Amino acid sequence: MRGRNGRNRWTLFLFLLAGMVLGSFLAHYLSQYPYLEWLDFGRTFGLTGPVTFSLGVLTLTFGFTLQINIGSLIGMLLGYAAYRFAEG
Repeated sequence: MRGRNGRNRWTLFLFLLAGMVLGSFLAHYLSQYPYLEWLDFGRTFGLTGPVTFSLGVLTLTFGFTLQINIGSLIGMLLGYAAYRFAEG
């Protein structure tokens, strides 16, 4: 799946996802230092509890939570920059 300018959107998605995960991990790790604890400030979005559907023979359970903090946003920006650099 390519965009108008020929770039692969899945590659962009993977770069953004990797930046978000690494940024969130680093923010959580670096928050132990008092001058960097602001990196771990954020919000959690999603379902507060799992939603369960019981169909007798089959039980389906759905849940989704997204935790965004300052570090993950910075990581996404760096992931986008890395994507632009890699694609030329």
